[in-house]
Amino acid sequence: MTKLPLISIITATYNAGLLLEKTIVSVLNQKYQKIEYIIIDGGSSDNTLEIIEKYKHLIKYSVSEPDKGIYDAWNKGIEVASGDWTAFLGAGDEYLPDALENYINYMIQSKEDFLDIISSKVEFVNSEGSLLFTIGSGWEWPKYLRYMNIAHVGSLHSKRLFDKYGFFSLKYKLVGDYELLLRAGPNLQAGFMPIVTAKMLFGGVSISKKSLKEAFAAKLASGYLSPAKAYFRYYLSLFKASIRFFLFRTGIFISIRK
Repeated sequence: MTKLPLISIITATYNAGLLLEKTIVSVLNQKYQKIEYIIIDGGSSDNTLEIIEKYKHLIKYSVSEPDKGIYDAWNKGIEVASGDWTAFLGAGDEYLPDALENYINYMIQSKEDFLDIISSKVEFVNSEGSLLFTIGSGWEWPKYLRYMNIAHVGSLHSKRLFDKYGFFSLKYKLVGDYELLLRAGPNLQAGFMPIVTAKMLFGGVSISKKSLKEAFAAKLASGYLSPAKAYFRYYLSLFKASIRFFLFRTGIFISIRK
């Protein structure tokens, strides 16, 4: 690295005024300060705009208008972003203070300038901020074809990733982030830091049976799986999701993951 990179952080939000401020504060409290913050609001009717106005002097760009969902909002953010790397942080999610600094240190130490994406671990927390479980592991193509094993929240996406593979597809409402990396397939160049960089509020839109159905469609469209394998993995994932949901509801899942 000949110079420290600019990092663009994009938050897409809609009527999440009760959650947005802590997300903004976690961005502004980063030890690494070569960042630009972008907020794309879907036309909120709550106090979201008041919060954005409160921090407008620290936000490079914001807009409030109807959109076609989170991936449309992210695409709008990418279009105005000028960073070498881009991260997506949802309203209600938070960076740890040294999150971006750790990413920069990883880049410097690894000297891997060719990477498309760098991910880490993320903690799922409840509305009180208590740890439920941790997600995120190193990207591996065979594993990724089965399920999204990397934590998207807080991951850094190189500008070259979008240049090579395009923006998020609006065909998907819940798994557009998964589908984007499927396009790269085994050619994706990915790095991983085995440390926690962010906290994610449990209960996001991607945790549902509908998301499994979308992921199945994305796998079929990618051409990397035969229809027979795709169908088998889809029904197997439905079965596993049902078991996890039952264990979570009974409290067993939490104790096991701890």
